[in-house]
Amino acid sequence: MTYRKRVIDSMLSNALNRAGAVLIEGAKGCGKTSTAEQAAGSVARVDVDPSVALYMQVEPKRVLAGATPRLLDEWQRQPLLWDLVRRAVDDRQKSGQFILTGSASPDSSVPRHSGAGRFAVLRMRPMSLWEDGTSRGEVSLSSLRQGAMPAMTEPGSEDMAFWADVISRGGWPTTLQWPLRKRLTYVADYLSLLAQVDTSEVAETRRDPARVSGLLRSIARNTSTEAAARTLGMDAGGRAGSLSRNTVAKYLDALERLMVIEPLPAWQTSLRDSATLRQAPAWHFVDPSLAVAAMRATPMRLVAEPKTLGLLFESLALRDIRIYAAHDGGQVFRARDSAGREVDAVIEYPEGWVACEIKLGMGQVDDAAASLTAFVRAVDTQSVGPCLSRLVIVGNGPGYFRPDGIQVVPLAALRP
Repeated sequence: MTYRKRVIDSMLSNALNRAGAVLIEGAKGCGKTSTAEQAAGSVARVDVDPSVALYMQVEPKRVLAGATPRLLDEWQRQPLLWDLVRRAVDDRQKSGQFILTGSASPDSSVPRHSGAGRFAVLRMRPMSLWEDGTSRGEVSLSSLRQGAMPAMTEPGSEDMAFWADVISRGGWPTTLQWPLRKRLTYVADYLSLLAQVDTSEVAETRRDPARVSGLLRSIARNTSTEAAARTLGMDAGGRAGSLSRNTVAKYLDALERLMVIEPLPAWQTSLRDSATLRQAPAWHFVDPSLAVAAMRATPMRLVAEPKTLGLLFESLALRDIRIYAAHDGGQVFRARDSAGREVDAVIEYPEGWVACEIKLGMGQVDDAAASLTAFVRAVDTQSVGPCLSRLVIVGNGPGYFRPDGIQVVPLAALRP
């Protein structure tokens, strides 16, 4: 299969130029190995090559021997590799020596030294719409951050059925050329293995697959919301009874270590008035197709449930915003205050921040613009710097610059 360029490619190149080793983390199937192979001089497949385990018992340094950058794929299967790589980087005193890829965070009970000063860490996610060819790429997030006014974009053909298909199929590179039905089956199988095998492996103790599946469904139903552990536990327990907070916390920890869910953290800043920012994160799957599969939904059913489709569209847009923003060193947060003002995403850059509202339909733009204006006005810019841009990201309609200074951008026109 021909390699399709990813946003992270240039980030990996830059990281190899400044650090002795680069760690690429991300969920299974997001394309870490294929991306790393483009830059690697040699490869050790830690998870499938039996000789690696033998070398680790007899002569571990042999695993590190090879043309640089040496790729250690799924390195976490041999956690001692971390310290071996760290020492090798210290000894060689050269950049670009190793690339490590991992689809799970190793057990915290295994001691390892900090990689500070030796490792650069990159987070990889499934393909964005720009990467898989769905986005036309007429509007650059990087340019908007720099204050550029977007060119007018013509309305695309995207309707609710289009977005239901896009959300359900996901951004999994392996399935890119597959028909929709086969792509949906792939995601369903992915989720099934996650509940039955992967969660227990990373937790190093058996987790009840039925309860894991229940929690996954609960997270899916609460996508883009601030659902607390108690709420998730009550929703996930079903007839067997609510899951305890402790059980929910352990399951969430395992799912985060597998990098299939990631909370969207609350923004930490100051407001000009007495209102306070709410601190609870919002839950999202790394790809909204997993939420669709967890709910056992279909594209047709999503079209019939526009509220659910709107929440999943928000999750899809946030996936892409995280990918695009990371290219320029941006971090993404959510913000909601006690006065009811909110924005779906705040992209924080070193020089300032961008506020975004995400709406599936053009009919919601005026309300989104009012929400943006009220929230931005309340922020104390002395503590976080200036607001660089205000965006309303939509699912259909044209892209244009409003008289109030807010930029409307179709998601299917956005790129890094």
